[in-house]
Amino acid sequence: MVKKATRIIMGSYLPTNKELDAAEWCIKNKIYIIPVQVSYGVGLWYIEIEVNNKKTKSKDKFKPVEVWQKKYEYCSYYYDKYR
Repeated sequence: MVKKATRIIMGSYLPTNKELDAAEWCIKNKIYIIPVQVSYGVGLWYIEIEVNNKKTKSKDKFKPVEVWQKKYEYCSYYYDKYR
């Protein structure tokens, strides 16, 4: 019998208006910041950042909720740096 995979929840995080503006700015300027699961069934994520078709992945792994906070932190960083 095949065992059904356990559902992994990424948690919820309510970004501030400033964080949402930064995320929208990043997308419009082709800076993509996304969480990527470390491995199937594991509740940890990397943050992958794509700028000018070059992808980099964070060294650190993030837990649920923390991954969203870090995503918006990176969005704010790029927004402040390049805007």
